[in-house]
Amino acid sequence: MTTLQSVPALGTHPASGSLPSRAETRDRLSKATYDLLVIGGGILGISTAWHAAQSGLRVALVDAGDFAGATSSASSKLLHGGLRYLQTGAVKLVAENHFERRAVSRQVAPHLANPLTFYLPVYKGGPHGAAKLGAGVFAYSALSAFGDGVGHLLSPAKAAQDVPELRTDNLKAVAVYGDDQMNDARMALMTVRAAVDAGATVLNHAEVTGLRFTRGRVTGAELKDRTSGDEFGVSARLVLNATGPWVDHLRKMEDPNAAPSIRLSKGAHLVLKRTAPWKAALATPIDKYRITFALPWEDMLLLGTTDEEYEGDPGQVEVTEKDTAQILDEAAFSIRDQQLSRDLITYAFAGLRVLPGGPGDTSKAKRETVVTEGRGGMLSVAGGKWTTFRHIGRTVMRKLEQLPGHPLGEDYESVSTLPKRLPLPGIANPNAVAHRLLVDGPAPGPRMAADTAKHLATHYGSLSFDIARMANDNPDLARRIHPDAPEIWAQVAYARDHEWAETADDVLRRRTTLTIRGLATDEIRADVEKLLGK
Repeated sequence: MTTLQSVPALGTHPASGSLPSRAETRDRLSKATYDLLVIGGGILGISTAWHAAQSGLRVALVDAGDFAGATSSASSKLLHGGLRYLQTGAVKLVAENHFERRAVSRQVAPHLANPLTFYLPVYKGGPHGAAKLGAGVFAYSALSAFGDGVGHLLSPAKAAQDVPELRTDNLKAVAVYGDDQMNDARMALMTVRAAVDAGATVLNHAEVTGLRFTRGRVTGAELKDRTSGDEFGVSARLVLNATGPWVDHLRKMEDPNAAPSIRLSKGAHLVLKRTAPWKAALATPIDKYRITFALPWEDMLLLGTTDEEYEGDPGQVEVTEKDTAQILDEAAFSIRDQQLSRDLITYAFAGLRVLPGGPGDTSKAKRETVVTEGRGGMLSVAGGKWTTFRHIGRTVMRKLEQLPGHPLGEDYESVSTLPKRLPLPGIANPNAVAHRLLVDGPAPGPRMAADTAKHLATHYGSLSFDIARMANDNPDLARRIHPDAPEIWAQVAYARDHEWAETADDVLRRRTTLTIRGLATDEIRADVEKLLGK
């Protein structure tokens, strides 16, 4: 494998037209007074910053780690209506989720989302019967206006053709429905880019060390750049705490006596190499309320998830042996043993769901957004579903508009007047982009590999052409990072220059798929750090 040590001519200088330096961004943040400071670069904070910037507000967004560095890159990678919510009669919620899912996957980000067929196996002695599930998937598809076809029942033999690893012993029928899938980290990064295109100033790896107060009201934050150690501050008319699992930590900075407002539930996932092609995903009922997923994703198989209360340090959440055993045991209800060998596991990750505070089983708790206002006027928001990230951003903006005294002023556009389906950067038909990448390769020299073209098209959309130009200009950047992955070195340079990548993990875990494939070797990490200039 060719490494960057063998091609020193690449250098570490950012490309022209790239992002401002961190020093320039810190200077900009410290000298201006912003209308809104969003603390927390998960998808909830990102979406709010995007909508606020669209409204004409001066917006700053900071995060102690990387954008989407915690919960927002540890989801089940689904844009879905929530089939299980029909169990509780939440018909309106499912319809709203479907509306948002279709908007994102059809108009906002068709280059980052793809349709996925789900098979829901019905086994003898299982928690649900075929008639009930058949009616359920029909109702589910009806709430989606049959945009993904009509939910129906399928024979076990036909299902086994599409999913060869499906267990067929005691399999009575298979219910079929449609939803969508994404790479959550890539979707979040494109939304950050959209916020910046709308005028927001953003900085990752910038930790809040304290809050600023003016006459008892929160009017900004003190920060420390984790990459350089530099300390600086940001002033704002209004501060939004969107720190997810850390929301109560920041609330206690505002008021040491603040009572807990949330509780946390851990969701663990496993990524495995596939032993056969999968043309559909499996959603297998475990009991009356829980479903375990087996999802073909990024040429791998994603299994999960768990759902148990978590009371530890959010920064220390990890997948335990108990989690791994549970996921594999539950997957074994519907998947053959050969696909569940531990030798096939390439990566494991866990995220924390933010749920409303209160008693009860976390698996039955509503995935709703919690909004609270502190004694210092800081607004804290947490919870919700990835599928409805745009809706949550609009909801938070409406809440900000309605605050007494109008702390944001009144000289900006109401969120209700904004375009309803503003697309994310790079919007394009990914099949057309992949075709162009293959056809428009460099005249002399090898053409781009088909799997690389498809990967770029479905992770960057039309921005793929910028990466292709970098590869065409420098053949060393056209090389694969690892022979078993579609990514090329131009993506690392692009992540550095245009996607705020500061560390090897930023690149390997969230801007590419090397880590989840189990291919982020020490040698590759060192080469990535060299290209990042570290």
